[in-house]
Parts: sequence; C-alpha cells; structure tokens
Amino acid sequence: MNAKVWLVGAGPGDPELLTLKAVRALREADVVLIDDLVNPAVLEHCPQARMVTVGKRGGCRSTPQDFIHRLMLRYARQGKCVVRLKGGDPCIFGRGGEEALWLRDRGIEVELVNGITAGLSGATNCDIPLTLRGISRGVTLVTAHTQDDSSLNWRALAEGGTTLVVYMGVAKLGEIRQQLLEAGMATDMPVAMIENASLPEQRECRSDLSRMEDDARSFALKSPAILVIGRVATIAKAAKPLAMESA
Repeated sequence: MNAKVWLVGAGPGDPELLTLKAVRALREADVVLIDDLVNPAVLEHCPQARMVTVGKRGGCRSTPQDFIHRLMLRYARQGKCVVRLKGGDPCIFGRGGEEALWLRDRGIEVELVNGITAGLSGATNCDIPLTLRGISRGVTLVTAHTQDDSSLNWRALAEGGTTLVVYMGVAKLGEIRQQLLEAGMATDMPVAMIENASLPEQRECRSDLSRMEDDARSFALKSPAILVIGRVATIAKAAKPLAMESA
C-alpha cells in the first residue's frame, strides 16, 4: 500500500456505517487527511497515523483544494500510505473524481472506497424509501451549490418522476422552491428536510414545496442537511403526511 492514495468515504456520520474496506485502509494508513464532516469516532481505526485536518464546509473558511492536492502528492511521493477521508461518499459531491484524476496524471496510484451518502442514510433513518414501486421509479441526486453558479435543468427535474435529493440546499431553499414551482412541480409535493443525517442529533422537518421555506425557518434548519422531494416523503413510521416533526 506504499506510495498510494486511498480516497475513502467515511459515511454520513454514524461510525457503524463505515465499510470494512474503509477500516482496512485506515488501519494501514501512514497519513490521514480529514474532512470537517468526518465523525472523530472513525479515527479510532487509525491511531498509528498522522492526522491532518483539511476541512471544507459550505459557508466557512475552507482549506484550498489545490493545497489538498499537493499535500496528498507530497506524502505519496514520500512512499506513505495516504488516506483522504471524506464525509459521505467520495464520488458524490465529494471531489473524489477530480482528486483521483489529478493524482493519476502525476503517476500516483489511487483507489476509491465508497461510503454511504447522506441522502441515502438520512432518508432511511426517517423510514423514507427513496424508490418505491408505484410511487417513485428512481432517485436523482443533485447539489444546489456549484462552483460556477450554473443552473440545474429544473424542468427536467420536475418532470422526471423520480425522488429528488438535494445536497447543500439550506441556503438556497427559496430558489429551489421557486424554480421547481415554475417548472411545474405540484405545490403540495411532499418535502422532508433532514439535518445531521445518521447522527444522534438528526432532525427532520416535514413540509411541502409551497411551505418548505417558511417551515425550515420555523424549524431553524441548519447545514449539513439534505432535502428529499417527492411522494415518498410522506411515507414514514409514525409520521403524519406533511406534518412538521422532530426525529
């Protein structure tokens, strides 16, 4: 495992959701570069490693991506086993793809290790199935935050017939609501807003598309949070459709 970088998904927060392959990589790591959203309990699997914090969180001061690239390269060229430990899955809005390409272009061996993404875990913890026969034929994962501020194809999302899971959308609830309504999505489309997916402090707010911005404000919804938009968001154990509640 020398001179290699592992891009490892630590999952959404619950340390029990870490994969066995992720644990193996951590146990053999010489250096671990840690994202802000990684649960510190995960680090119990790598007491032998040097820990380097390279936090990236929306709305906060973040470690520059170029610096992270060069840090991974430097340690790898020293013959170290490097683990870049990311919250969720490294290839779902985690920059895993671009990091892998950058390192491979410079001759570094890279292996990607999946982690459970927050959209899946948060919905499951609220007993929301992201797909369900007769109700949702698929699921679409999107981010509300893009590097170039480009716009999503909201009409395609509204008409796609899939459950829509939105990451990094707390600061753009008004825009998401407006764009989906203008694209023709029903005003009563159920929405679940899930904060701190999989952690003991996970909370959920049930609403619908027309009211979600006001309900989120009353609920004091904060990042990190995901939005689940679709008819499946009414399906949950001991949950009333469209009722705001704490889980």
